[in-house]
Amino acid sequence: MLALFGGKPVRTRPFPAWPIFGKDEEDRLLATLRSGMWGKLDGPEVDEFEKRFAAMHGCKHGIGVVNGTVSLRIALMAAGIRAEDEVIVPPYTFFSTASAVIEANAIPIFADIELDTFNIDPKAIKAAITPRTHAIIPVHFAGQAVDMDAIMAIAKEHRLTVIEDAAHAHGASFKNRPAGSIGHFGSFSFQSSKNLTSGEGGIITTNDDKLAEACRSIHNCGRVAGGIWYEHHVISGNYRLGEFQGAILNCQIDRLEEQTKTRDTNGQYLATRLAALPGIHTQKRIPECTRHSYHLFMLRLDAAKFGAPRDAVLRALEAEGIPCSPGYGFSLPDQPLFRNKAFGPYLPAASANLDYRKSRCPNSDLICRQCVWLEQNLFLGSRADMDDIADAFEKIREHRDALNSAASKIPATEAR
Repeated sequence: MLALFGGKPVRTRPFPAWPIFGKDEEDRLLATLRSGMWGKLDGPEVDEFEKRFAAMHGCKHGIGVVNGTVSLRIALMAAGIRAEDEVIVPPYTFFSTASAVIEANAIPIFADIELDTFNIDPKAIKAAITPRTHAIIPVHFAGQAVDMDAIMAIAKEHRLTVIEDAAHAHGASFKNRPAGSIGHFGSFSFQSSKNLTSGEGGIITTNDDKLAEACRSIHNCGRVAGGIWYEHHVISGNYRLGEFQGAILNCQIDRLEEQTKTRDTNGQYLATRLAALPGIHTQKRIPECTRHSYHLFMLRLDAAKFGAPRDAVLRALEAEGIPCSPGYGFSLPDQPLFRNKAFGPYLPAASANLDYRKSRCPNSDLICRQCVWLEQNLFLGSRADMDDIADAFEKIREHRDALNSAASKIPATEAR
């Protein structure tokens, strides 16, 4: 019997907690506190972390910033975005991938994702390009690398800037090249849920000296190397990462390699176990994805083939001791922000002609209705933990008739 109906759950013990921290973080934070040097301009921690993170990605430059939304906007500004330029983004991603474009006074254009990889479709990118297109922001969603060869070829042909949104992709790689090192920029987040975290924070990576110089100026109130303190050259702000975050990140980065290997191994094993279940379509891993960071383990559940509706399956998984989520409830073009063109002071001229109700993203829309998310901390456990997850799916499938009969009485799980 399913635990949802009073049976014994597959699992009662918790999965690994997140974040993981210890004495190293405590010692660094106390040293920073006692130093009195709490800002990036005064202390050593952020500078050390920027160099380490850039080197880990084979990049010449890393610019630490306050979060992963600001990092995208700064990269767009450094790339020379102008008012009402167009930037191609996927519709299945956190809203900041697109809101950062609005805050750069540019227009997000949505290109649908691939149904199997859940990543932006290069064919859809090609179809979305116009004379006003300036940049592409591919998202390595869930931690699987996008087909960067295809995207860079498109960008070269049309002279477009590529900003990799690698907020999910710490430690991921494409053809053994780190995510965030292939485009003109990489953008990472260190928000609380991320695989590398300091609670809040972000970083921009690049190999281009001029782009790095522009990013450093924009994130530091428009100052320039060699200039005086009260000398501001471009529209900008104080977006600098703080020393307390730098101290935590200098410890967390020591853990990242081993954690990423564990997540990738566990994710691949779970995908293999779930492959035999009808109606379960895990995120297809492209051959060029040489390492998946599994910030999320994603699958699409076809209710007709599985035998029970997605929302009822989610409730059943939770009852069996498997934390899970339906992910995003709808595609970005359906967000009130875009439907209502609630852009504040941005895009005043373009707004009259914009109508995101006309955006067509059928793959993204279907995934919103069918998706199941498992978060990254689950994949820091053992193979036995993965077996528990797979066993729970198999148990639910076995009892699908009972679940399906009761589905109309089971409340839906809240979307993200």
